[in-house]
Amino acid sequence: MHAIIITQPGTPEVLQLAERPIPDCATTEVLIKVAAAGVNFPDVLQRKGLYPSPKGVVEDIPGLEVAGTVFAIGDTVTRWKVGDKVCALVNGAGYAEYCVAPAGQCLHIPNNLSFIEAASLPETYFTVWSNVFDRGGLKPGETLLVHGGSSGIGVAAIQMANKLGSDVYVTVGTEEKMAFCEALGAKKAINYKTESFVEEIKLATNGLGVNVILDMIGGDYTNGNIKSLATEGRLVMINAMKGRNAEVDLMMVMQKRLIITGSTLRPRDTAFKSQIAEELEKNIWPLLANGSIKPVVNAVFNAIEAAKAHHLMESSKHIGKIVITF
Repeated sequence: MHAIIITQPGTPEVLQLAERPIPDCATTEVLIKVAAAGVNFPDVLQRKGLYPSPKGVVEDIPGLEVAGTVFAIGDTVTRWKVGDKVCALVNGAGYAEYCVAPAGQCLHIPNNLSFIEAASLPETYFTVWSNVFDRGGLKPGETLLVHGGSSGIGVAAIQMANKLGSDVYVTVGTEEKMAFCEALGAKKAINYKTESFVEEIKLATNGLGVNVILDMIGGDYTNGNIKSLATEGRLVMINAMKGRNAEVDLMMVMQKRLIITGSTLRPRDTAFKSQIAEELEKNIWPLLANGSIKPVVNAVFNAIEAAKAHHLMESSKHIGKIVITF
């Protein structure tokens, strides 16, 4: 099979198409003939040598989400059969013509979605569900602030939270992204380059603050997040792009009875991820199937153009997801 490999840590140009053996699937896995693979920021980190693969996962092939057709099934797999169209959250090696996935981490592709659209779903939707709704406990009628509102995570969070009964605020870096996010369902988009999100959230919520913040920025955003949370609010960290260290007003945390938490998804076990898949299938997949929630794909690249896909990811000029096709 063809696979996109990391020849050495470095710039996007280290991604090269190579021949690799088709992997075998274990008893609890399925082998997927990949039509499309989503591109995510952890792939960029892995390419740079900053995001090692879990034990037992191919280290030089990135990729955490795929869509395609089931090609083979493990001995104990009963839910899926050869020929089923699925998308899946995988533990790595998704940038390839064939990829194995734990059976519980697969989801059927709604009939109204293409392979390209389906490949844009798993990593972001699993992440948003786990962190906003499970860890963050967002409930209907509560409010959510998402930093990076035009990212793949952002466009998923806007739609999911909005359709499940929450007002969503986002921060973005351009007027174009502001307009896009508000058209997608955000109640207000804030340009962090020209406005203070702390002041804008204070105005938008009549001084109450938001109930949940999903933050991938970290660093000096952290105290602003503390100020922007409502009483008994929850700050959920999923990355720290501006740094892992931050100064926090602990008195404000105590006075407002705040919860500061966070998580990383890739190291979690299959049982945990399979439970998220069940929750998505129950709560979100019907909304995808009826068109209430729509995948947002910004750009599609052929496998030989993987370097271009990573250049776009690092530029932050994209709105929504980037997908590689095989």
